Amino acid sequence: MLTDLAHRLLGKQPGELDVEERRVLAGIEAGTIVSRDAADVADERSTFGERLSDRVAAIGGSWGFIIAFSVVLLGWMLLNSDILTHFGGAFDPFPYIFLNLILSTVAAIQAPVIMMSQNRQSAKDRLAASLDYETNLRAELDILRVHQKLDHIVLDRLSALEGKIDRLCAALPTG
Repeated sequence: MLTDLAHRLLGKQPGELDVEERRVLAGIEAGTIVSRDAADVADERSTFGERLSDRVAAIGGSWGFIIAFSVVLLGWMLLNSDILTHFGGAFDPFPYIFLNLILSTVAAIQAPVIMMSQNRQSAKDRLAASLDYETNLRAELDILRVHQKLDHIVLDRLSALEGKIDRLCAALPTG
């Protein structure tokens, strides 16, 4: 049946089909649904590290993080410039070398994690495009099958009508 569907609907041999086309034809043959949610499929395939990078990117790219981080930086600078300097206990006085080290470390860790999340998002987008292609192909093939059935019904009706017309013409008196 798969060979017949591949040849009739796509004009290809089964060996020429790509993965999506094979899956769509198998779905048509089995009468099952092929559409799937790309987010669910991506989540099923994701590793712990990928989910963690998504979470870090979501937190690091939020206004809450920016505001909280700004408050911490401002507090650090005020603490080491005015408050602790007044008591002679500033552990990171201006030019805040230790703060710069911490910021560099955070940036060095956060940037690759965000890039991992972006790569994962790109993979999700490719998966969504592939699943959309499968759904569109299935819909197109189903429409094609409906058209073929309608064409067959119309041709059968036309043949029946031609037969009736021929019988009526034969029954008419000539003369």
